[in-house]
Amino acid sequence: MERTKYTTGAKWEDIVGYSRAVRIGNTIEVAGTTAVSDGEVVAKGSAFGQARFILNKIEDVLMNLGSGMEDVVRTRIYVTNIQDWQEIAKAHHMFFAETKPASTMVEVSALVDPEMLVEIEVTAVVD
Repeated sequence: MERTKYTTGAKWEDIVGYSRAVRIGNTIEVAGTTAVSDGEVVAKGSAFGQARFILNKIEDVLMNLGSGMEDVVRTRIYVTNIQDWQEIAKAHHMFFAETKPASTMVEVSALVDPEMLVEIEVTAVVD
């Protein structure tokens, strides 16, 4: 099967050795994605704002790989404060109200930058 790697050019992709997403056959795995633009955390202090930004970013990645949010079958959400779950869930609902993928949300002790509140990864299966 053909393997297609999608990169954004972020410096971390080469430093760590990963791709933003990889498509093999009809399966796309999108790496943990945070609310960063041009090296800066966006929507600082807003779990909802960061989650919405991240999901928009993931949507763009999927579109570049011939897919869309309707193909997402799994989301994994990492949060630094589980008390923010309702705000994050509100953003998740905006993108997945109809699709309703399997989803997990867990609290973690920290993300790479202390201003990052949320990290999301997804699995999509293209029909």
